[in-house]
Amino acid sequence: MATMHLIRHGQASFGAEDYDRLSGIGWKQGNVLGRWYARHTQPDLLVGGSLRRHRETIEAFREGFGADLPEAIINEGFNEFDHLAVIRAYRPEWADRQVMARDLASEHYPRKAFQKAFAEAIGRWIGGQHDADYPEPWPAFKARVRKGLEEVIREAGDARHVLVVTSGGPISAVAQQLLELDDRRAMKLNEVLANASVSRLLYSGDRRSLAVFNSFGHLEQEDPGLVTYR
Repeated sequence: MATMHLIRHGQASFGAEDYDRLSGIGWKQGNVLGRWYARHTQPDLLVGGSLRRHRETIEAFREGFGADLPEAIINEGFNEFDHLAVIRAYRPEWADRQVMARDLASEHYPRKAFQKAFAEAIGRWIGGQHDADYPEPWPAFKARVRKGLEEVIREAGDARHVLVVTSGGPISAVAQQLLELDDRRAMKLNEVLANASVSRLLYSGDRRSLAVFNSFGHLEQEDPGLVTYR
């Protein structure tokens, strides 16, 4: 059987003007992951979503790996859902970043307040009652991820180890498909996925199985402070 390694990107820049870039910790996480793989696994195929945080995680991984790696293939099926569109549909006034910043600043714990609002926005998105409010409804997102997964498997051919740098949403959608979870349980998985964690999918022919989910021992071994979730 072949193995697809689903890697969540390193920590992005929460609260910054450009969330999509990696934070300093995110770069370190990618570097540590690359060094860990250099000791254990030689990738045959490298794939990433098209988002900046995916590309930068690949760059950090490449630096840590320190040897020749295949050129990365871009597959937009592994892009994250548009979290800003999901939030705006729930709180339209937050389309203005200054309004959102003001509202959160008035909270005693702004980060927790955002996470609470985000969880409620996700619940609305996956609920199926407001699909017309979203440029990519939840069913369309899941279908996109499934299509991307099968495209990469076909592209991989005889490759034994396929690394895919993606985001928490697509990894959760793949896990949902393989474990036959309902929508809410699937998105609960998204809440616990660590940055630069590794999940492994085994495949052969039409068979697909989830062998490992959310492994981040490589980060804990290097520095427990590198374990982040947002």
